[in-house]
Order: sequence, then C-alpha cells, then structure tokens
Amino acid sequence: MQQPNLAPIPELYVSYESAQKLKVEAADLPSWDLTPRQICDLELLMNGGFSPLKGFLGQADYDSVVDEMRLADGTLWPMPITLDVPEKFADSVESGQDIALRDQEGVILATMTITDKWTPNKSREAEKVFGADDEAHPAVNYLHNQAGKVYLGGPVTGIQQPVHYDFKARRDTPNELRALFRKLGWRRVVAFQTRNPLHRAHQELTFRAAKEAQANLLIHPVVGMTKPGDVDHFTRVRCYEAVIDKYPGATTTLSLLNLAMRMAGPREAIWHGLIRKNHGVTHFIVGRDHAGPGKNSAGEDFYGPYDAQELFKQHQEEMGIEMVPFKHMVFVQERAQYEPADEIEEGVTVLNISGTELRRRLAEGLEIPEWFSFPEVVKELRRTRPPRAQQGFTVFFTGLSGSGKSTIANALRVKLMEMGGRPVTLLDGDIVRKNLSSELGFSKEHRDLNIRRIGFVASEITKNGGIAICAPIAPYATTRRAVREEIEDFGAFVEVHVATSLEECERRDRKGLYKLAREGKIKEFTGISDPYDEPQNPELRVETEGTDVDHCAHQVLLKLEQMGLIGTER
Repeated sequence: MQQPNLAPIPELYVSYESAQKLKVEAADLPSWDLTPRQICDLELLMNGGFSPLKGFLGQADYDSVVDEMRLADGTLWPMPITLDVPEKFADSVESGQDIALRDQEGVILATMTITDKWTPNKSREAEKVFGADDEAHPAVNYLHNQAGKVYLGGPVTGIQQPVHYDFKARRDTPNELRALFRKLGWRRVVAFQTRNPLHRAHQELTFRAAKEAQANLLIHPVVGMTKPGDVDHFTRVRCYEAVIDKYPGATTTLSLLNLAMRMAGPREAIWHGLIRKNHGVTHFIVGRDHAGPGKNSAGEDFYGPYDAQELFKQHQEEMGIEMVPFKHMVFVQERAQYEPADEIEEGVTVLNISGTELRRRLAEGLEIPEWFSFPEVVKELRRTRPPRAQQGFTVFFTGLSGSGKSTIANALRVKLMEMGGRPVTLLDGDIVRKNLSSELGFSKEHRDLNIRRIGFVASEITKNGGIAICAPIAPYATTRRAVREEIEDFGAFVEVHVATSLEECERRDRKGLYKLAREGKIKEFTGISDPYDEPQNPELRVETEGTDVDHCAHQVLLKLEQMGLIGTER
C-alpha cells in the first residue's frame, strides 16, 4: 500500500495536446493580466499546492472561509484565495464567461470560467482573517490600497505553469516532491517554513525537530511574496545553498515554495500546514509568532506568541499533519552550543542576537560572530546589504505647494555633491512633470501615478548605489507608504516633512496658485480643495518659517549622518 502522503494528488493542468489547442482558443477571450500575488496563487492552484481548491473562490466559499475558516462544504481552509480586479474590468465580463489569465509578459497561463462576481466587504475580511482592520498590517494595507474592488470566482483550467528563470532545479511541485520522497523511501518528513536566511540557531532547531519527529527534513522556504523589507529571495536562496551541505545529505533536502504570504499569524499557520501536507509532508514546524507581521498601529504585536501553535494543535488531526513546536534556541557560552531557552539552568551565560541587532551590524559593517551565523551566510548578506554608508538611499521631501521643498532639496543636492562618493539625482516635482509625466493632469489618479513614477525611478537609483532626492507634494499617505516599501527593498528611505503652515505657503505664493484655488479656478488643489495627509512618523520634520534654507538642508545632512548613510567611510 502506498502511503497517502506519497500518492500523486490532482492537478488542474490539461494535457499538453489540449493545452496547445486551448492556448489558441484563449487568444480570443477577454484577458486579465495577473498581479505578482495572483501569479503565486494561480501556480499553487494549478499544481495542487492549494488542493482541494479547483479555482479562485466563489462568493459562498469566500464568505464561509472568512467567517468559519472552512469552505462551504465544511472542508478546513483558512485563507480566501480570490481574483481581485478593478471595477472597470469587472464591468466588462459576465458570469458564465471564460477569461484568459496571463502573466505580466502576456503569456496565457490558464483560463477561468466566471461563476461569481461580487464586491466584498474588505473591512470585514480584514477583521476576520487578519484579526484587525489595521493598515499597519501589510496584508490589510494590500487589501485596501492595492487589491481590486471586485472579486471574480470560478474554476481554473491550467495551460502552463508560470516561467521561473531562477533556481530551476530547486523548484518542485507537490507531485515532484512526493515522487522524490517515494524514490528516497522517506515515510516521515518534517518541513521547516522560513522567509529569512538560515543561521546556526535555525540549523540546531531543524536538527532537533527532525530527531524529535524521527523524520527526514525538508527545508521549504517561501520565495514568492513575503513581508516588505525582507531580504530578497535571490540572496536568501544563495544563503540556503551555502549551508545545505552542513546538513546530512541523506536526510535533508531543500525545495522552494512560490507562495505569496499574507502574514496572517494563526490562520497562516493552518494554511502553511495544509500546503505542506499537499507537498507530501507529515510533520510541520510551527514557530513562535508564526507568520506574524510585527506591530500594529498601537505598537503591540498583532498576534500572541503561541496563538498559531494553539490553533494548529486544535486542527492537526483533521489536517493530517503533525505540529512540531519551534523552540527558541540560544547559545550557551560555557558549553559552546545552542540549547532551547526553556531548558537552560540559571547562572550560565546566554548569547543571542535579535533580527534588529543583526540588521544594525550589517548596516554599520560590524562583526557578526561565528557562533551566531555561518561565514558563508554572512558573506552573502554583506554582498547584498553593504554598510549603509556604501548603499544608495532616497531622501523624500513632502509638503504643501510653496513650503520650500524644492529649494531645500536643491541645497541638499549641492551639499551631497560637494561631499562626493555617490551620484546624486534630484527628482523635483516640476522637473518630473516636464520630463516623465508631461501627459498627466492633476486628478487624484494622475497625481498618484506621478508619485509612483517618481518612486520607481528613485528605487532604481537607490538599487544602483546612487542618491535620489525627491521633492513632490505627495499628499496621500498610502502612496508615500507604497513608494517607501518599493525603495526599502534596496536601501534607506528618508521621509522629510517640510512642515510649513498653509498660511505661510499662501503668503509666499509667487505663482498665484492658491488665489486661483480659492476662487475655484483650480480644482483639486492640495490644502484648499483636496486633502494633505500630514506624515505621522517622518524620519525628519523641518520648519522653514524664520529659518534659512542652508540651515534646513544642514538639518537633513545631520539626519543622514545620524542614520549612518553619509560621513562614515573609513
């Protein structure tokens, strides 16, 4: 008898011949270009990673998953897998219609038969699935500010899997992993979920988990979408490959999971367990604050440290996969080894480096001790994250029209060029309007698009080690946050609020714009007929009233020095 975890599971792909025929037919269907998150979801739908789902959830299944953590038929499933689209596209399609699902290059990956079309209550979804309608949660922010307003549901017919050009040999479908386990004779397999590089504590933890479960080990990191600000997956996979040889070859394997995480804590732990079960795994390590997104708007953790473990324990029998709890490992200096924190007697010297402390040491070029991590891992991290004084960064000025942003930004540009070392680019609002966004008007949609273009260019400058200075009005907090997240993947983002009062801006108004806005001759003018979301926690706030430009620019320089971005080259 073949073990259930090793038998093949159903996929949603049609045969090669049918796929070729379907591809031709699908060329004439209405097309939806999938977002990066939807591509991750579609891949796991098609290859069986999201089994028993047969497509994007219809409304009845969606409501049941949101409220009860179950599909309408009662099957345990904690995460709404939805195809969100803008209203304009939703209005162009009807229930019963087939649509082609394409990747971002226009390649048809699948077709979908629309069975449901509805406008969800996203605040309810946020409360139920993520525990709070709080935009400090990355998935709630995504839900409200990036996802489309309308959901489409219906079964999917798979034509081809998304193309991955990186780490091809490490990407396994559920059935490929099950076949590998059959071939190797692995009956019990414990999976380790991670979105971080592996350090020595993780190695010790995974050794112990495999020993405790008397199982082989699958290191199964997520390489789809993780939390904004995480180490990119290219660097992480190089780190994993650097240390995989330190595991016993006959008992451990590494495979990559193209999952878009939601950081949903307890629900996410159940979801991760079901996905791993579909990949042929029998045991799953559930961490302390598993898939937690960090702090909420009140500065408290979104989830309790052991909420995920408790929820998993309640459902593990029904899921058919057993939990191995994650033990917090610390280094005991006297014995020169890692041990579980709750098993250590008093009086010994315990060493530990937090994630925050590791980032600080990388940013400042400080030593990272060998007891904490492997030299090979540190070398890879230093390649991607050199000391801050050698990284690119963006200074993003925001403030009302006439606040003095452009003047201070220009003074800062000159001061940074005087210092030398890195190329400096000024992306001033007027310059960008002329060269990058000349066709855009001043509607909310166009102003948003203008800021996103500035953010894209600044992220490219930052990625390539330069300094970008941006000086648009940028009135909307959600757009500034999106730009911050895009740039912080590559370097520092320094938000400077030029906090000049509306009265002072009007007094300075050489172009007479405020006067025209007051008379109603300019529509949607920031500060008069359109809101300005004042930054709540900028890196720096500068007051320009009664202060000269040179002093304001110097304040920014001092902030950059304090952050280690300039002036620390040895």
